[in-house]
Amino acid sequence: MLNVAYIFPGQGAQYVGMGEEVQRRYPPAKEVFERANNVLGFDLAGLIFKGPFEELSRTLNCQVAVFTVSVACLRAFQAQKPGINVRYTAGLSLGEYTALVAAEALDFEEALRLVRQRAQYMEEAAQQNPGGMISLIGLPLDTVKKICEEAKVEIANLNCPGQVVISGSLAALEKAKDLARACGARRVIPLKVSGAFHSSLMTKAAQKLAKVLEGVKIRPPRIPVISNVTAAEENSPEEIKGNLARQVASGTRWEDSINFISSCGIRNFIEIGPGKVLRGLLRKIDPQLKVYNIETVEDLESFK
Repeated sequence: MLNVAYIFPGQGAQYVGMGEEVQRRYPPAKEVFERANNVLGFDLAGLIFKGPFEELSRTLNCQVAVFTVSVACLRAFQAQKPGINVRYTAGLSLGEYTALVAAEALDFEEALRLVRQRAQYMEEAAQQNPGGMISLIGLPLDTVKKICEEAKVEIANLNCPGQVVISGSLAALEKAKDLARACGARRVIPLKVSGAFHSSLMTKAAQKLAKVLEGVKIRPPRIPVISNVTAAEENSPEEIKGNLARQVASGTRWEDSINFISSCGIRNFIEIGPGKVLRGLLRKIDPQLKVYNIETVEDLESFK
C-alpha cells in the first residue's frame, strides 16, 4: 500500500468560491460548512462562496475560511477514498490546525474556535504594531540573516531553497528591501498580509493564545504531526500546545518539515485544501517528491 503524507495550506490560499462545488457534491463536506456556521454564529459559507474578496481576506475571516474549506475537502476525500495509509501530516502555519484535526488530536469545532481566536489576536496585534512580510527570492540564507540583523527584521518562513520570507515593521522592511536588492536578490515580493506575522511583533497574540490553549483538550495524535516550530514529530499534547502558541511569533520551518518527512521514506504527498502553493514549494525542496492535490470535484473523482 502507498504510504503518503497529508499537507494543508495556510493563510493566503483563499479565493472566492473555494470549496463550493465540493460541498454541493459531497454531504460530508456540506456538513463541515454547516457546523462552521453554527460554531461561528454567522454565514461563513456565504462569505466564502460569494465574497467580497476583501472581506474574505481579512485575517479574522481568512483563517477560519481556509481552515474550514481544508477540512471539508479532507472529509470528502476520506469518504471517497477510505483506507489511505497516512504516515504523517503537516500544515503550513494555519494549516497545522487542519493537520491536528486530520490526526484526530483536535475536534473540528474546538479547532475552529481556536483558529478564530488566533486570527482575532493576530489582527489585534497587527493593528497595535503595524508591519508586513516580504518574500526574498534568490539569496543565500546567510545573506538574508545579515540583512535581517542590519534592518532589524526577522525571518518568518523558511519555505524552500532560495525563498525566505521576512517580517517586521513597515519602516524596517523598506530598509530590508533596499539591502536585498543591493545583495542581488532576484525578486523582492511584498506579501498581501495585514501584519508582521511569525515575528516578535506578534508576541502579545502568542501570549493570549497560550492562555486559551491551557483550557483546550488536545489528544495524542493518531497520525504523527510535524510541528512548524521544531520541524519534528510532536506527540505530547502539552508540547503541541506550546508549539501552537510559539508558532504565532516565531518562524515556520516548512522546508525542514518536508525534509524530515521525506527522510522517513515518504515520497508521496497529498495537498488538501485551496490552492497549490505547497505543491510549488515541494517541487523546489525536492523535485522527486510527488504531490497530488485535493481541492475540486475533479480532483476527488480522478484520484487513484
